[in-house]
Amino acid sequence: MWNNFLWVVLPYLVLASFVFGHIFRYRYDHFTVTSKSSEMIEKKQLMVGSILFHVGIIFVVGGHFIGLVIPKTWTTSIGISEHMYHIVAVGIGSVFGIMAFAGMFLLTFRRLSNDRVRMTSSIMDIIVNLALLVTLFLGMASTLFANPANPGFDYRETISIWFRQLFVFQPDASLMATVPVFFQLHIICAFIIFALFPYTRLVHAWSVPLTYLKRSYIIYRR
Repeated sequence: MWNNFLWVVLPYLVLASFVFGHIFRYRYDHFTVTSKSSEMIEKKQLMVGSILFHVGIIFVVGGHFIGLVIPKTWTTSIGISEHMYHIVAVGIGSVFGIMAFAGMFLLTFRRLSNDRVRMTSSIMDIIVNLALLVTLFLGMASTLFANPANPGFDYRETISIWFRQLFVFQPDASLMATVPVFFQLHIICAFIIFALFPYTRLVHAWSVPLTYLKRSYIIYRR
């Protein structure tokens, strides 16, 4: 029962929260879509942590997309062996995973240890920081410890297939039954983040100011 709930029911509950939460936020509360920067309170830790986290998470998300969405047969067909794929994935993924974790650790430490920053933080801000920190930690633990400890396990033959099945509404929960616990906890924590996404400052990810790349220069006068 729990296996079916976690890997069949829960993903669609999270998806519903993600979609309808964004619709509600945009229609009734879209002026609050902001990262609420606390740069004026403390700048050095914010700059270092923010750069490490954002650069790292971009590549981490990209790596997850490749690993979960692109089937093994596709990479094999273009001459990338499974051994080569895992070496590159683990090597590059570990570097950017550590970057993202270090950045989020610094941002979370700053938010909790700096009295002035903590005073400007909501409960949801702290929950999101901790959820991201735990999710990144579990992701690194899965890659560096759970994978070597389970040499017969291949996430591209279990998690990836289950993930793609979600989009055709035919998820097979049995594929997740033998997945190591670190991977399972990592996925559940990711579910929590996606479920909370529309109701937190994370929505500022959709407000990337791409128009700055094509706008005219601003002329300043003395």
